[in-house]
Amino acid sequence: MSVPDFLRGCGYGGVGCVALAGDASTRRYWRVVGCGVLVMADSDARSFGDFLRVAGYLAGLGFSVPEIYEVDEGGGLALIEDFGDDTYGRCLDGGGDAGLLYGLAVDVLLALHHHADAPGVDSGVDVGLYDLGVYLDEVDLFSEWFAPQLSDGGFDSDVFRGLWAEVLGGVAEVPETLVLRDFHVDNLMYLPGRVGVAQVGILDFQDAILGACEYDLVSLLQDARRDLGAGLEAEMLARYIAGAPAYLGGAAAIRRRYTLLGAQRHARILGVFVRLAVRDGKAQYLKFLPRVLGQFERALKEAGCDAIADYLDATLPNWRTSGAEIASGASGGE
Repeated sequence: MSVPDFLRGCGYGGVGCVALAGDASTRRYWRVVGCGVLVMADSDARSFGDFLRVAGYLAGLGFSVPEIYEVDEGGGLALIEDFGDDTYGRCLDGGGDAGLLYGLAVDVLLALHHHADAPGVDSGVDVGLYDLGVYLDEVDLFSEWFAPQLSDGGFDSDVFRGLWAEVLGGVAEVPETLVLRDFHVDNLMYLPGRVGVAQVGILDFQDAILGACEYDLVSLLQDARRDLGAGLEAEMLARYIAGAPAYLGGAAAIRRRYTLLGAQRHARILGVFVRLAVRDGKAQYLKFLPRVLGQFERALKEAGCDAIADYLDATLPNWRTSGAEIASGASGGE
């Protein structure tokens, strides 16, 4: 079914709609002008179904996710609530209070992890498990896409995977809650007319998985696309630790998982951004490589992943400073 036919069936025939800017996902959006709704189209049937299902879970827990009004499952189309234009990114670029905005986002994660009805391993929520295999498969994206961009000295993806297996085993054994996976400012909306954590609109959650909750904290506070103000990351991490449920094991355990997951996530993102450029023609993501490389280097050091850093130094000797070089080469010099 086409978007115009879908809109007619929903009672919006003849109403104008405007395409919104896309992202790295398979989803596309159109704003139905003046009606407070969007049409969402997803060419990936599994992703579409996951979006609908996880939206229901989060809405049931009281979080602000787009309300779903109409669905054409076969066509991958849904009529959903329009949260407007005030993404966290736009608010921050416009001089918004970073402490307020990030504080609300941290409070959303705390509310999710504290919630008596939050999805967990025994809840029956139908999502996957962030086990060691998934973590290592994500690290393989670095090996498959990022590493080949460099002149190497014998980089071996199996050896690299084995080094990560040694450090990530403990993290993979603590699947505490629902991990939304893309919890960063471009996927969050500021909704000041609502109360408490409902002031944060959550847009991207269809890849949710059960795992260590610090992953979403890393996504928020070590953003691949944006530098945080001085001291803000430490302030927000302390805010999370102060409010964290006891079962997370206290400050030292949280910080340990936070740094390890930061290193793992940055390795994954380096591979994802190069893949987006080389395979999908989305070279705009390459401009973020220098920032992510800096985050990756720092996270490896803070997590004590010396063996991984040493292996990269030996086999990809220019990895620390390769961002601009890769951006030029992988984008065809554009």
